[in-house]
Amino acid sequence: MPVDKRQIVAEAVALLDADGLDGVTLRKLAARLGVQQPTLYWHLPNKAALITAVADAILDQQFAAFTGPEAGEPWQEWLIALAERLRRALLNHPDGARLISQSQLSLRMAAISEVSIGSLVAQGVPLRQARLIVMTVEHFTVGHVLEEQTGRPAAESADDFDLEAFTASHPTVIAGITDYFRDGRTPDDLFHDCLKVIIQGATATSGQES
Repeated sequence: MPVDKRQIVAEAVALLDADGLDGVTLRKLAARLGVQQPTLYWHLPNKAALITAVADAILDQQFAAFTGPEAGEPWQEWLIALAERLRRALLNHPDGARLISQSQLSLRMAAISEVSIGSLVAQGVPLRQARLIVMTVEHFTVGHVLEEQTGRPAAESADDFDLEAFTASHPTVIAGITDYFRDGRTPDDLFHDCLKVIIQGATATSGQES
């Protein structure tokens, strides 16, 4: 049965969800589609093209419709909301952050950057500064999710970890973690608060008030 690129990418996303990024191979994909592997090359010339197509597909789930800030909406608030959408898109799929970091020339990611930089410029942020701000927020988001999706250490590694000794050697680190989460804050809150720190710094260096 003939297959088209849309079917191939949809099946590749399903394979990502089932087996993670390491499981997304052209051999497995061809088997799931019931075709010979060379058939895939008519639509996607190599593994890199496949990874980029899958990256665009998972971003489309959150950014199929994507516009700049509403009239009167500060760019700072809009950019934080954008980063939170990007995080959700990546967390919705195993290895989503690894996938985005390995994709090459993702058109959807480029479109997100285009709208973001343009939106900041439209609100008076100099072009060079707008690019740096958007790039920093995007890189922070992907890196943050990459750490979230890495998971906890393997059981055998945890067995060798001396928490009591670590606490004694790093009391301020432990105190900071304990203090932050004491009031019921969540990893979502942590991501949001880290973004606010980045945006506050960006606002100061762009010469604008939040």
